[in-house]
Amino acid sequence: MKTEFPRPEILSPAGDREKLEAAIRFGADAVYLAGREFGMRQASENFTAEELYSAVSYSHERGVRVYLTLNTLPRADEYPRLEDFLDDISGAGIDGYIVTDLGVLSLLKRKIPGAEIHISTQASICSPEAARAWIDLGASRLVLARELNLGEIERIREAIPDEITLETFVHGSMCVSYSGRCLLSNMLNGRDANRGQCSQPCRWNYTLIEEKRPDTRIPVEETPLGTFIMSSKDMCMLDHVGELAAAGIGSFKIEGRVKSAYYAAVVTNAYKTAVVDLATYVGAGNDPRSFRPDPALYEELLSVSHREYCTGFYFDDPEKNAQTVSKPGYVRDKAYLAIADGTVRDGLYGFSQRNRFFRGDAVELVSPGRPGRRFTADTIVAEDGTEPESVPHPKMIFYLKVPFEVREGDILRAAD
Repeated sequence: MKTEFPRPEILSPAGDREKLEAAIRFGADAVYLAGREFGMRQASENFTAEELYSAVSYSHERGVRVYLTLNTLPRADEYPRLEDFLDDISGAGIDGYIVTDLGVLSLLKRKIPGAEIHISTQASICSPEAARAWIDLGASRLVLARELNLGEIERIREAIPDEITLETFVHGSMCVSYSGRCLLSNMLNGRDANRGQCSQPCRWNYTLIEEKRPDTRIPVEETPLGTFIMSSKDMCMLDHVGELAAAGIGSFKIEGRVKSAYYAAVVTNAYKTAVVDLATYVGAGNDPRSFRPDPALYEELLSVSHREYCTGFYFDDPEKNAQTVSKPGYVRDKAYLAIADGTVRDGLYGFSQRNRFFRGDAVELVSPGRPGRRFTADTIVAEDGTEPESVPHPKMIFYLKVPFEVREGDILRAAD
């Protein structure tokens, strides 16, 4: 017997227009983005007010919702600019506003009456009591603290009205500081993490200096590679989407506004495919907690740049397992080679180059709703009709023989 199942929303990062389009093309139900100020990722290109209007229009035409991050902790001298910004974007049709600060919340309610309010993970919602307090202030969605385990999330879900959406992070970078409230960047280089300017000093390498020997640096080593007591692993909850949905989480949030369009596309594609398959699985009468996605989707997540994966604190106590890495830097696997431009010439598909590759290389085509498909790039034709040995120039247009149908926005990547 089939039953109705509320498929969770896939909420994807959109650090700029290219990333927004990539996320939407590969299955995002909603995207989150920021203006040039007042969002927690100032390292992204982000959007001007005019660009926000265009981004919302593009998204709505494709049935995708847009949430604007206003989740920094502004100082007094920033509020006049925030007021002007809200005036500028009040008619854009933004679907939700993500806030942390009570002052920002109060101003938003005055400037844009009826705005849908989402409370940021920066607010550290850890209990039903805190959840109800924010709901009383007008929140319709709560982005829970990343430190909660699944049981604690279930208790919050049971204690609040059904119409309130719970959102949690399911994939991407984690912060070593509680719910991202960190002053390390402020102290070391004057960049305020709580105003979107974090320089990620938790990822740096550190040594000790003995007081009377300032010129002698002493390494602190957990392993021969160094110490990583402040550098967190990346979260990956793909194998547990059924358990998250069963706990009542209505929106699965993917971290990564500073990461590439390729990252936005591939990660969105993996999670969207998983939750669509989950809905089918549950609709056939199965328990969502027993669902496990196609292993090929996890392989997709290994193809993007990432740190060691973990399951965050859904199943672990942060006081017992800080989820810090055992080796530095990112794991980098498959190179992003090109993006399909939607053209066809003499039976060959047009692409715009992103990284160099050679004729005869093993490559994969990544299309919405499926993992990468492997083939050999044995026929490459340049715009002038020549057949080069490689595609060496950034954004060079070329044509490729592909044994599958190719649509605009499909991604070509290295197979090995």
